[in-house]
This record gives sequence, structure tokens and C-alpha cells, in this order.
Amino acid sequence: MITEPTPAPLWRSGFLAPLELEYRDGRTWTVTSPFDYETTVLPAAAYGARILVVDVGFVTDFASIPRILWNILPPTGRYGKAAVIHDLLYRTRGLATRRQADAILFEAMTLLGVGWWTRWVIYLGVRIGGARSYKGGL
Repeated sequence: MITEPTPAPLWRSGFLAPLELEYRDGRTWTVTSPFDYETTVLPAAAYGARILVVDVGFVTDFASIPRILWNILPPTGRYGKAAVIHDLLYRTRGLATRRQADAILFEAMTLLGVGWWTRWVIYLGVRIGGARSYKGGL
């Protein structure tokens, strides 16, 4: 009996492609080139090789931070790429649970070198206030 070789486990996370965008209006951008992120948060069976792909045409508003806080935490910043992945996870049914999506946001912000305080404020913000926005429905 011939068996398929077992694929090597993925032990890393990271961005696999640059984020390329086109500005749409006063608040949103459109992804103009596929944007990939490999995560260690999702089990491999949940989404193939744990690589999340943001397709061309996806529209993002980056971080959905209340306007009153923009002087402290603007929608774009060092955490921008992580916010785009988080938008994908929140808007695409079946990719991740809300808890997984938020954990991936935290993981990606860590990889991007976002400071401890900023990571935790954004993470706690989505954990506390993100339920209404989550459409992933797992």
C-alpha cells in the first residue's frame, strides 16, 4: 500500500506577501494584490496549511477604532496588516471563531513589532466590543 507522505508541520507565522492597496474613499481601501498570512493559531485542518489569503478586491477599513480615540490609536499604524487579516476573519464565514480571529490579530501585531500596550489595548477592544461586527459564524 502506498501512502502519502506526511507534510512537515508548520511552526511559524508571518506575512507571506506585501500589502498593496488602493484608497477608495474617506475611510476604506481595496486590496489590489493577494495578501497572505500564515498563522499558528488555527489548526491545520481548519484552513489547509493555515495560510489566510486576502483576495484582490477585498475592502478594509483597517482597525475599527472609535473616532474619539484616533489621536491615540489611529485606524492605520504599525498594526495595519494585522487589522486587514482580522477584517477578513471577522467578515468571512467559516474561517475562524471570533476567539481565534482575535488571537490571530494579537499574534500578527506581535510579529509586526507593535508595542505591548498598543497590542493589549487593541486586543481587549476587539474582545470587549467586537461581537457585533463578527460575521464569521463558526
